[in-house]
Amino acid sequence: MKSFGKCLEDEYPCDLTPHLQSQVSSAYPRPQLQRSQWTSLDGTWKFTYNDDGRYARPSDVTAWDQNIEVPFAPESIRSGIHDQGFHPNCWYEREFEASAEGNRVLLHFGAVDYRARVWVNGQFMVDHEGGHTPFSMDITSVLRPDGKQTVTLWAEDDPHDLAKPRGKQDWQLEPHSIWYPRTSGIWQTVWLEKVPTTYIDRIKWTPHFERWEIGFEGFVSGDLQKEMHLKVRLTVGHQLLVNDMYEVLNGEIHRRIALSDPGIDDYRNELLWSPEKPTLIDAQIQLWCQGQLVDEVTSYTAMRTVNVQRDRFMLNGHPYYLRLVLDQGYWEDTLMTAPSDDALRRDVELVKQMGFNGVRKHQKIEDPRFLYWADVLGLLVWEEMPSAYRFSPKAVERLTKEWTEVIERDASHPCIVVWVPFNESWGVPDLTATPAHRHCVQALYHLTKTLDPTRPVIGNDGWESTATDILAIHDYDTQSHSLAKRYGPEVKLADLFDRQRPGGRVLTLDGYPHQGQPIMLTEFGGIACTKPDEQNHTWGYARSDNALEFQRQYAALLKTVNQVEIFSGFCYTQLTDTFQEANGLLYIDRTPKFPIGAIASATLGRGMGEDAPSMLQESAKIAQANIEHAFSDSLEARWAQPHPVQPVPHCGGNNRT
Repeated sequence: MKSFGKCLEDEYPCDLTPHLQSQVSSAYPRPQLQRSQWTSLDGTWKFTYNDDGRYARPSDVTAWDQNIEVPFAPESIRSGIHDQGFHPNCWYEREFEASAEGNRVLLHFGAVDYRARVWVNGQFMVDHEGGHTPFSMDITSVLRPDGKQTVTLWAEDDPHDLAKPRGKQDWQLEPHSIWYPRTSGIWQTVWLEKVPTTYIDRIKWTPHFERWEIGFEGFVSGDLQKEMHLKVRLTVGHQLLVNDMYEVLNGEIHRRIALSDPGIDDYRNELLWSPEKPTLIDAQIQLWCQGQLVDEVTSYTAMRTVNVQRDRFMLNGHPYYLRLVLDQGYWEDTLMTAPSDDALRRDVELVKQMGFNGVRKHQKIEDPRFLYWADVLGLLVWEEMPSAYRFSPKAVERLTKEWTEVIERDASHPCIVVWVPFNESWGVPDLTATPAHRHCVQALYHLTKTLDPTRPVIGNDGWESTATDILAIHDYDTQSHSLAKRYGPEVKLADLFDRQRPGGRVLTLDGYPHQGQPIMLTEFGGIACTKPDEQNHTWGYARSDNALEFQRQYAALLKTVNQVEIFSGFCYTQLTDTFQEANGLLYIDRTPKFPIGAIASATLGRGMGEDAPSMLQESAKIAQANIEHAFSDSLEARWAQPHPVQPVPHCGGNNRT
């Protein structure tokens, strides 16, 4: 290892030029590894269905009979197709301009559901399986010299296949119960990137709070050369933390970068990341080959640590009470794809304004831009793998592969604090009776801990727990007095785990007793509140007839849950209405069902609060507006307006012990 430090600043300047800074877009699809030369391929593509599967290559396509707006899935309104029928095969094609000019050109797909095969200029490039993870290819060798190129994609997505990770996508023609419209084909950004012939391919950050170090891994691809070095410069504002150079061996480096420990907590806290103070460390990384600057990227990391200590969740070495909300990540017109980057930011802002300090991203691997805004604005994220619903060797193989790719994609985001490979025994329905199902949960738990030993892992969120760092309970009893009785101070933990069966399931399996892990109520509430004319075709776990009643129910429920001493945190169901499931605190267009301030007060356990009368009056106005259908006419118009971060009520870092 060579660690030169600040003395090389004159010889190897690392600051980006003003021109380069202007080229790095705020909506860069891969926020933790940005470089200057990239082009979005979102927009209008040619499109056709091929239900019988007779097309096997681009030349087989006889007609492109529709156009589609990428990255919106064909089932969505925004795509221009809006066909929610059963279509196992769809084809995309578009022309674009690109030339290598002595560099390499990479083609990136953010996510394609479920299996994707890609051709460029008629040449087969890649076959990728997994509907929630990105894939890329080097297309330099097949580019036409005149600069006019064509990309063709075949997306295969069997709507009836229950052995693939599909999350909340329904297998029935019409969405039913808690499942929603399907998402087929391209549903995240497609983009081109120009890189040097030798380039920085991947990086990974791992903070080590206990040693005041930042773990850094860098991987170089392309034409590997002799005497390659990576220069890493870390800054916070105008403060320089690190300016080091490391020799690249066999195309990679693995280093722990020691920071100057400020010692006393008051000074340490200035550098720590938390929801209350989301301090990010900016990173500039350069690749030098034989003394020449070859490639440069920008990134960021943060100093923070998460773990469990006895019965408490710990953030940065202190007990931290989690107030989460279940976030499904759907929009009415665009389904799993956000309408815009501003929409993702607005969701993060709304969650914080409602008094929560985190979200449990439920049955969805979210767009990296959401994680970026969670990093920047300070929001904790539990990342949960979308479930398969049939147990088989094929399902296990698919789940393991895709979950590994998920962790690789997202492990560097400071906002992610918990991994959740299984939810409510979905995909492993016979945990109590079938050893193979238990072994599968245990295997994914230990695989996750192997790939990332720095975060807690919940093997199976909800019940029937085996291997887990947090004992997560789902309980949709909306009577606050019942919850107080079930989890109150007079209840012995042994009785809780031996006798209570929320959802009709045991909380821990025989042979896997509670061993002192933190206990959290990770799904509860689910109170539906809708406009009067929508009650017949919507549902929830309970129902309020109007906004006033909903506000009272929510406040009473949250006051009780906040006072349960055995809980180290909770997750309320849910953030927004999601199609027929109308139990959101917000409507699906993100309109609050009662005032944001009242939601925040209740979330923090303050009940209706001292300002309840004025809030009730405001709730009445909202209820009347709902009856009159006075909703926003255009989501795009709303999101096109700037949304500065508003003052956020203290949301959870109250060191409950």
